[in-house]
Amino acid sequence: MEKKYINPWLIVLGAIFIQISIGAIYSWSLFNQPLIDQFNWTNSQVILTFSITIFTFAFTTMFSGRLQDKIGPKVVATIGGVLYGGGLILSSFATTIIELYIYYGIIAGAGVGFSYVCPLSTCIKWFPQKKGFITGIIVGAFGIGSLFFKSIIEFFLLSYGISNTFLYLGIIYTTFVLIGAQFLVLPPKNHIPIIENIQSIDVHNFSVQQMLQTKSFYLLWIMYFLACVSGLLVISLAKDIGIQLANLTASVAANAVALIGLFNAGGRLIWGSLSDKLGRIKIVFIMFIITSICMIMMSIIPLNFILFFSCLCSIAFCFGGFLSVFPTITSDFYGIKNFGANYGIMYQAYGLAALAGPFIMQSTGELKLTFIITSILSIIGACITFMIKPS
Repeated sequence: MEKKYINPWLIVLGAIFIQISIGAIYSWSLFNQPLIDQFNWTNSQVILTFSITIFTFAFTTMFSGRLQDKIGPKVVATIGGVLYGGGLILSSFATTIIELYIYYGIIAGAGVGFSYVCPLSTCIKWFPQKKGFITGIIVGAFGIGSLFFKSIIEFFLLSYGISNTFLYLGIIYTTFVLIGAQFLVLPPKNHIPIIENIQSIDVHNFSVQQMLQTKSFYLLWIMYFLACVSGLLVISLAKDIGIQLANLTASVAANAVALIGLFNAGGRLIWGSLSDKLGRIKIVFIMFIITSICMIMMSIIPLNFILFFSCLCSIAFCFGGFLSVFPTITSDFYGIKNFGANYGIMYQAYGLAALAGPFIMQSTGELKLTFIITSILSIIGACITFMIKPS
């Protein structure tokens, strides 16, 4: 019996459906003030929800990556969609900050973690000879989620309040992820990549244990951690930075969420494509330098409208690039076969970075000093790039 032809771009379409939906977690800063107004929680309590979500999201990928390698991406992504949407629906009933942490931070965060690796791993296996480009598309869709849903979220918040907004978003997100999950099919063993004349890097396929025995893994992990601190911090506080440091109105500062989503997504696609041509590590070095410069500028130069948006968009552009390039670095160094499990381990750097930013801010007590410290971290990351060699 002749096997049915599968168009690889349908897999990409399904992946985009999933990524746009789960990428909406980057819209969190839109919820900060409504939650404070509704429940009289403190700003730091509410912001911590985002950090818990990102940490849980990243931590879960360590298990979902292994699981999807064993039982397939469709099943794991479906589980993720149910957890993600269910967590938001439960959040609509939350009346204490602990409930919000559990429902949104842990349950919805775990749903994102279950869903995130599946589209990435599946599409890389369909397009192994153009990993930077295809990874840019997939994680770019994740980055654009906040832009895609910004107006919808603002409409729901204005019309129905914060609790009902969580309810309606939970239903929408679940629907999108479940539809996209049904497209995630692994390529047959005799699959021939449709993109020709591109050099393939994959030679060795490392297991998780073998990867952990290499020096390069630990250097890459530290780099990834340092790369994510600034971006996650800025995303979680985008609106607040505009109000406090640039003296913008709340409505104008809220536009930072949309711009961050746009530049975050653009960075994922553009830097990912450039890494295919110029080399992954060289691109990482450039992004570290740009991020460091922008963080320093925000800490020592009085912010106005133009400087605020320029710095935030540049940081988001590079942050998106980091999240596009590091998956391809992982597959370059350690192969495609066990990519889900290997990247799940590498991705823990992202989760810990989500906790590091708020910790630094709470320790310093002010935004500008926090920006100086994160700038130094980016410089350290740039220096580490000179120590990286393939395993």
